[in-house]
Amino acid sequence: MSTDYDLLIIGGGINGTAIARDASGRGLSVLLCERDDLANHTSSSSTKLVHGGLRYLEHMEFKLVREALIERERLLRAAPQIIWPMRFVLPVDKGLRPAWVLRMGLLIYDSLGGRELLPGTKTIDLKTAPHKGVLEPRLTKGFEYSDCWVDDARLVVLNAVDATARGAEICTRTEVLDLKSIDNGYEAKIKDKAGTRNVTARAIVNSAGPWVDEILGRLVKSGNNKTKNDKGLRLVKGSHIVTRKLFEGDHSYIFQNADNRIIFAIPYEGEYTLIGTTDVPFDHAPGPVEISPEETSYLCDAANEYFIDDISPDDVVWSYSGVRPLYDDKSENASAVTRDYVLDIDESKDGAPFMSIYGGKITTSRKLAEHALEKLTPFFKKGSKAVGEDWTETAGFPGGDIINADFDAFYREVELRYPDVPSKVLWRLVRAYGTRVSLVLGSEGKLGQMFGAGLSESEARYLVSHEFATRAEDVLWRRSKLGLHMSEQEKSDFTAWFDKTLAG
Repeated sequence: MSTDYDLLIIGGGINGTAIARDASGRGLSVLLCERDDLANHTSSSSTKLVHGGLRYLEHMEFKLVREALIERERLLRAAPQIIWPMRFVLPVDKGLRPAWVLRMGLLIYDSLGGRELLPGTKTIDLKTAPHKGVLEPRLTKGFEYSDCWVDDARLVVLNAVDATARGAEICTRTEVLDLKSIDNGYEAKIKDKAGTRNVTARAIVNSAGPWVDEILGRLVKSGNNKTKNDKGLRLVKGSHIVTRKLFEGDHSYIFQNADNRIIFAIPYEGEYTLIGTTDVPFDHAPGPVEISPEETSYLCDAANEYFIDDISPDDVVWSYSGVRPLYDDKSENASAVTRDYVLDIDESKDGAPFMSIYGGKITTSRKLAEHALEKLTPFFKKGSKAVGEDWTETAGFPGGDIINADFDAFYREVELRYPDVPSKVLWRLVRAYGTRVSLVLGSEGKLGQMFGAGLSESEARYLVSHEFATRAEDVLWRRSKLGLHMSEQEKSDFTAWFDKTLAG
């Protein structure tokens, strides 16, 4: 393992892994260090959407929305196994944004990003199926438009898998303890299960999310007084709840609230409905990030304004929260803080840039990485380092090389190849791994020991060998969401087996 790199990336969320993928594909030597697991925090706590951000139009974020809409279709083509189209139903409700405002916004939304693959907006009658009997009777008219669903944590992992295939070193459960400036770059002390070691890098990308200021502080403490944080970090917590399935169909709902926010109600994991999100200021308190009782009540109350069948906190079967590290544009309302990203690069040390990332979205992660490399490349070229050109715009993700992005046709082929694998298990595996399903099932489709909810020994071994899983929780909650479907005993038994058999 090398100790000298062109680029050290701190943080294994969507921004860090996307930059690692782009940079390694350009020929740079890359080391990414993540203190916990990939997508352990914010990047696995999203609303699971690849979208333009319809509500951002109200805040005049036209550049952000346009870029996101363009990226939406690029990602759909690049990873059709984990990203797929979804229709969103937006009811018109008296006293809130009027129908003409919603229709105008959706007209802009349909046209701003040069939509090609997804169908446009249409007006719908909410008094008919499948909405009749689901939504409150006062809701009679709405609009239906397109966005996409994404398995957010798996997109992070696929970025890391692709980066590794192109030469990057991805080190999870590895913490950067100290940083200091040296001639021609930086030295970092890193710690993993094997102990501590020092590495050097020509440049550093600080993509530590909510901890971006903490990483900056470590560099300052190491004596580099030239590096300072002249950007503002604003932490905003977003929480989601999961309930029993509240409606049939593969469409989602987007509901307006009296406080001018919106919430989504989305089909989730076949048996559930995902509702979110909140936007509340967050103080960097120690311990895990969790939903508050107030947030749970807020989401239940917001859903109850629209659904006939009310829900209460007692109906919540699972919840999750994430902290968004946004650039502080001094907005008074947390919901109005810009979701656009800011790349703050310190150029005070000639030839050795230190870049810190604020904000960003799952949808624009590829473009963020491209912009980051545009900023970093001149520094490497000053040192006569050959750096490749942009390449990710048309590149697929591992497992996404499905002909014409036709997932259904591909699945039919896989069914013929593995007739003995139960159809429910096979469908989920193909949805998760795409063309890499053969690495999970081998040539004969042997699953090995089964642990519940379709989780097999062969899948667990694949995730350890190919997708950086080091703990049972990585498998249960980030590489999959099978922890939601398994009993407590099944999860306990799998954890015991994993710790005995696969944990390094």
